[in-house]
Amino acid sequence: MPEMLLLMSAGSVLRTVFLSRLLPGGPGCVRKLSLSLQCRQGVRPNVTSSSLTDGQTLSKESISHALTLPSPEKAKDAQLDGSEETLWTTRADGRVRPRLHPACPQPPYTVHRMFYEALDKYGDLSALGFKRQGTWEHISYSQYYLLARRTAKGFLKLGLEQAHSVAILGFNSPEWFFSAVGTVFAGGIVTGIYTTSSSEACQYIAHDSRANIIVVDTQKQLEKILKVWKNLPHLKAVVIYGEAPPKKMANVYTMEELMELGDELLEETLDAIINTQQPNQCCVLIYTSGTTGSPKGVMLSQDNITWTARYGSQAGDIQPAEVQQEVVVSYLPLSHIAAQIYDLWTGIQWGAQVCFAEPDALKGSLLNTLREVEPTSHMGVPRVWEKIMERIQEVTAQSGFIRRKMLLWAMSVTLEQNLTCPGSDLKPFTARLADYLVLAKVRQALGFAKCQKSFYGAAPMTAETQHFFLGLNIRLYAGYGLSETSGPHFMSSPYNYRLYSSGKVVPGCLAKVVNEDSEGVGEICLWGRTIFMGYLNMEDKTREAIDAEGWLHTGDTGRLDADGFLYITGRLKELIITAGGENVPPVPIEEAVKTELPIISNAMLIGDQRKFLSMLLTLKCTLDPDTSDPTDNLTEQAMEFCQRVGSKATTVSEIVGTKDEAVYQAIEQGIQRVNKNAAARPYHIQKWAILQKDFSISGGELGPTMKLKRLTVLDKYKDIIDSFYREQRK
Repeated sequence: MPEMLLLMSAGSVLRTVFLSRLLPGGPGCVRKLSLSLQCRQGVRPNVTSSSLTDGQTLSKESISHALTLPSPEKAKDAQLDGSEETLWTTRADGRVRPRLHPACPQPPYTVHRMFYEALDKYGDLSALGFKRQGTWEHISYSQYYLLARRTAKGFLKLGLEQAHSVAILGFNSPEWFFSAVGTVFAGGIVTGIYTTSSSEACQYIAHDSRANIIVVDTQKQLEKILKVWKNLPHLKAVVIYGEAPPKKMANVYTMEELMELGDELLEETLDAIINTQQPNQCCVLIYTSGTTGSPKGVMLSQDNITWTARYGSQAGDIQPAEVQQEVVVSYLPLSHIAAQIYDLWTGIQWGAQVCFAEPDALKGSLLNTLREVEPTSHMGVPRVWEKIMERIQEVTAQSGFIRRKMLLWAMSVTLEQNLTCPGSDLKPFTARLADYLVLAKVRQALGFAKCQKSFYGAAPMTAETQHFFLGLNIRLYAGYGLSETSGPHFMSSPYNYRLYSSGKVVPGCLAKVVNEDSEGVGEICLWGRTIFMGYLNMEDKTREAIDAEGWLHTGDTGRLDADGFLYITGRLKELIITAGGENVPPVPIEEAVKTELPIISNAMLIGDQRKFLSMLLTLKCTLDPDTSDPTDNLTEQAMEFCQRVGSKATTVSEIVGTKDEAVYQAIEQGIQRVNKNAAARPYHIQKWAILQKDFSISGGELGPTMKLKRLTVLDKYKDIIDSFYREQRK
């Protein structure tokens, strides 16, 4: 079948021209292609005219001609000679002993092997899609593979050295995927950088990873790199794909120019590099967000990626395309392991269709994309789900009386059913009626009409949010893992679900809880094929994380119930030890306050080495549509709270500036209710303050995945915190 080709982002003239040349006839044209025969015959395709022969069919046969590797059935990854004696390394070119175990005996294999085998099954299926001039278009897995190879050869021509990195600084796009896969094919290391990073943060990561090439999507990102290029001795070139560079600059290339360079390299040269690759070599670097000190480069091997993409996703009930092609929306930062393993690597493993959201997805356009794409599975960090919840609440508050009452009735009936009989497929008539008349329409409006699995991870989720979505008949399946576990080590699914838990350990992985207290809570330790190779250039940190037996000490605290479900309680480093010696985990108390007081957006408990506990609070407010920064305006839910307690306030400044008596009294009463349920008096919150602005990434209080940066908050609001305890001494 002829295929509609999409390789450009909406509104980008540069990318439209580039892909019109890359795939003759331009995006959307009915055209069949074959690059492989020309390449095998040593003919360099002319990208500026007709790089691909008209009328030739892109088939498995034509692809195989482009390779010196045999077919997947005969292909053998480079044999591991067993000389690697350690389970960790801190060298980019290091090798580790594969973590083979009776629980996970599957032979390790490379990323190229994974992709090549996927071609045999999914070559003609749509792989990547995004909008061009208002229309969704797609490229197939066969085209995806060939473009990744061209990108790999371009990187080699630019001087990519083995075990050096290609850093990618851009929003999710096909070019991000081509660059990532091409980097691995070429023997380099994929290193994502958050688009919100400063020039200094980019410099740190690029220098630490010895980046030879940096790929950027806009002039704004290019400027960050130009500013620090003189401090990056390994950097040879920058490639820009989303916008044209402002002027011709030395060693700055467009994606089209990169692929033209790649066409000068013989296919056999790339194949020779692919043939030498081993599953136990590093191929991905994930930099932690640095909530406590400098970011650490988490080294992931090809085995980490391929094993997790296969078995971690199976634990989440992700389906192979032979059964049902999964459709997912890619919008979370690919520099984070959760999005990268879910969108990029798992997509290849199972032949999923990955559709790219617009760059302003988290500023409001995500819902439009979800409605158009209708994903079969969806993942979001808790804050994304909270924003969807708040949007529904705002729309509901503005609806007519009957419509509002209908939704509240339907959600109440459904929540009760899902809480009392969570595993039952036999639902009473009222629950089925509520779903048919009301909730199915809500899910359709959200773009979740076909969504069978909704996931969250990376941070805790409030009970309020989980209950809200259960009321819509949407179960939110939690996963637990770290960058250091290649993503999921525990997973929930339709078959492994328990409210508030992070699911069960992924089959083939091991877990234990050490130094348990009387309630079975202790540090979570993990072992298996997901465990990282080590921290790049940080031997001391690696030794702290991985013990002599190879167990990863996560620093997270939790408990395992009798059925093996994991419940996270906090982090060891976050544990508050009061001046009286009491150990206080802050997260349960913070969550209790947010549940008790729906006006509260963020709550942070304080009290380490202090005589009593105090708390900083922020109020729920709307976000600026352009910057996503918190505004002064309260959300509909927050205003409802104010009205209920007798306040007419509509802004944060009104409440904080006048110390609104009704609101302050209601918050104090809510905190007293939380204190009443506390285990003992040392767990009581004695003082609190409302901050004038909600926490945000730009404010520095939140990391890129919305995790609370406690040390930053302690420093930023030091004067307010000190005032709690100065007053006590008077």
